[in-house]
Amino acid sequence: MGDLRLNQNELFGLIPECLGNITSLRYLYLNSNKLTFVIPTRLGNLKDILEINLSMNSLNGNLPPQLGSFKVATLIDFSMNQFTGKIPSTIIGLQNLVTLSLAHNKLQGSIPDSFGSMVSLEFLDLSYNDLSDVIPKSLETLSHLSYLNVSFNKLRGQIPNGGPFANFTIQSFMSNEALCGSPKFQVPPCHTSSFHHLREKRVALALYILLPIASILLATTFVFLFIKCRRKNKTPSNVDLLPTITPPRITYQQLFRATNGFSESNLLGMGSFGSVYKAILEDTTTLAIKVFNLQVEGVFKSFDVECEIMRHIRHRNLTKVISSCSNLDFKALVLEYMPNGSLEKWLYSNNYFLDMLQRIDIMIDVACALEYLHHDYSVPLVHCDLKPSNILLDDDMVAHFGLEGLVSTSCDVYSYGILLMETFTRVKPTDEMFFEDMTMKRWMRESLPNSISHVIDANLLKPKEEHLTAVVLQCASSIMELALSCSAESSEERMNMKDVLATLKKVKLWLASLKQLLIVVLPQPKEGHLVRSIVLKKRNSWLKNYFKKATGLECFHQIMHVD
Repeated sequence: MGDLRLNQNELFGLIPECLGNITSLRYLYLNSNKLTFVIPTRLGNLKDILEINLSMNSLNGNLPPQLGSFKVATLIDFSMNQFTGKIPSTIIGLQNLVTLSLAHNKLQGSIPDSFGSMVSLEFLDLSYNDLSDVIPKSLETLSHLSYLNVSFNKLRGQIPNGGPFANFTIQSFMSNEALCGSPKFQVPPCHTSSFHHLREKRVALALYILLPIASILLATTFVFLFIKCRRKNKTPSNVDLLPTITPPRITYQQLFRATNGFSESNLLGMGSFGSVYKAILEDTTTLAIKVFNLQVEGVFKSFDVECEIMRHIRHRNLTKVISSCSNLDFKALVLEYMPNGSLEKWLYSNNYFLDMLQRIDIMIDVACALEYLHHDYSVPLVHCDLKPSNILLDDDMVAHFGLEGLVSTSCDVYSYGILLMETFTRVKPTDEMFFEDMTMKRWMRESLPNSISHVIDANLLKPKEEHLTAVVLQCASSIMELALSCSAESSEERMNMKDVLATLKKVKLWLASLKQLLIVVLPQPKEGHLVRSIVLKKRNSWLKNYFKKATGLECFHQIMHVD
């Protein structure tokens, strides 16, 4: 086995020691789970590991010295855990390391001077720890370093000026009150005497202080741009609020040209606080620019809230904010561009089609993001405006969306239930068929279970394999029951997103398994019994228990098999 990816599951407990026995492992992704305790020392046996990501768990203890065994590793991400102690000196040998993130932990001590020997390093994030002392001048020798973040620590002394530091901004060094240096970093100037004192102290400490580091993934295939916007003939009064990677810098005029003067032909959509435009830079990089309407009440607060939230969250199903731009009369967020447009486009255009499994996958992606916002962030976050036009699809048809702020999470669950109904029926909740007492919820409730075929999107009932029609109807029935549970009138009766996600994954498992194992489905003639008899490809005693118990769908009266 060379590749093990178990990220974004519900895994909990300890990382098994036996993983260290899989010495052929090249890629290990256990991020976004609920793993606890320390990193097993036996993982040091993975001497050929290229990428290891343990971020977004609850791992603790010291970083093991065995990290130095990952001699060929290019990526280490241990961010967003609870690691303590110092950065182990053994990390000095990781000369192939390109990306390292240890952000959002409780690491102490100094940044090792020996970091300067990690010659391949391009991305280094040590933010949100308790690191102290000075920023090593040896980092100036890292010619490939394009992203550095040591914000929110207890660092002091002069910020280096040479090498890659010429391209860094205040975003790399925020909330280190004792730092000094160049005015461009918006820190006090250094006093010569104190600088020499600190320098001497650093040289002395270098004789016996342990070295640094291990971890972060964040940058992979992303193009990081630093955007410092300004109105024509005006200089912005505020710096960019979000940490970004710089080259090439783009001015307000370039941004203006990239959107054809924020023309209507480049308009991607409009929301309650502003408009989103497609922007193509001179180097052909495509971005989305969310320009806030400063005439709307509360827009300044909304902008600040989004900047603060997006600075800290990380999830593959949340649209990534590359940078922000702010002055007195212009505020915008620079976002990654989603080339496949919105879910709304795919649902209602005659030129596109999403099958049952694709729709389930998209709704699972949305549920994953909501689960993260509701349950895995320090303060529950709420999107507030879930609808198909806000669900964006990337090249791989993976769903993404932005967010709004803080409210009750139950309103998101309600909206998610309505979104489920719209996605699988292709009927908007504002359709003219809904008037007076007839609502989408009532329409759906009265259609279950006997008339599900009357409300489901007719395109879903024409699969290439005709024998799967009954399976599609059974899946649709289960999903609509879930949608009604999400949209219960009483917020106390609504499911939480963890349970919603688990249920939807179960339905997907059931559908995918049947498509692989099924020859034909025989619907029971009795009305409302959608799937009662099935014929399987092979004789296997565990299949009956699998369908009746493992999936939690007790719907079969008869299971036949053929050899």
